[in-house]
Amino acid sequence: MTSFLDREIAKLDKLKPDSERAIALLAARRSALIAAAVTGHIDVRAVA
Repeated sequence: MTSFLDREIAKLDKLKPDSERAIALLAARRSALIAAAVTGHIDVRAVA
């Protein structure tokens, strides 16, 4: 039982850096999209 849990925790530990990187990239993308909308680089009138 303990070895099973150790293996499962190891799998989760391997996923954590990728998840954190994805979150950071999505946050940067969100900021870039907001900046582009505010400065008029993209047209968001049809979305609203």
